[in-house]
Amino acid sequence: MSDLITTLEQQERDFVLDGFTHDDAWELGSLIRGIAHEAGHAVGIDIRRPGLGLFRAATPGITPDQHVWIDRKAAVVLRMEQSSALVDARLSAAGVDPAAIGWLGAEYAVTGGSFPIRVRGAGVVAAVTASGLSSMEDHDLVVAGLRAFIASRS
Repeated sequence: MSDLITTLEQQERDFVLDGFTHDDAWELGSLIRGIAHEAGHAVGIDIRRPGLGLFRAATPGITPDQHVWIDRKAAVVLRMEQSSALVDARLSAAGVDPAAIGWLGAEYAVTGGSFPIRVRGAGVVAAVTASGLSSMEDHDLVVAGLRAFIASRS
């Protein structure tokens, strides 16, 4: 588990942006949707700031339930300011079930698939989320999109 935590922590250090606009949200979301569509994945994709949706898309085959999962995963990121996969890995490593102890309510899903949009000097400004695959596949899809987005800026 510590190797996974180390990898997830490194991803968060690697994916710090100089800025993030509404247009950037559209570009990032479109990149992730393109990757998912090309792979034939049925997923929902969402980018949001607290109280403000910036991007939402679905590939063919998604179920309405995925949007509920998106909301719950994004809630973890916006509260904890870490990827939902990192929160899950750290809690699992510590043997903590936040739902069982009443720490996080039903509006949170501690499972991979949502990642913080962190801006240098500002902190976490948004969450980018995918849902429809396994927890780590959702996470990996978002990470692939972030890598492509950052590479397009270089």
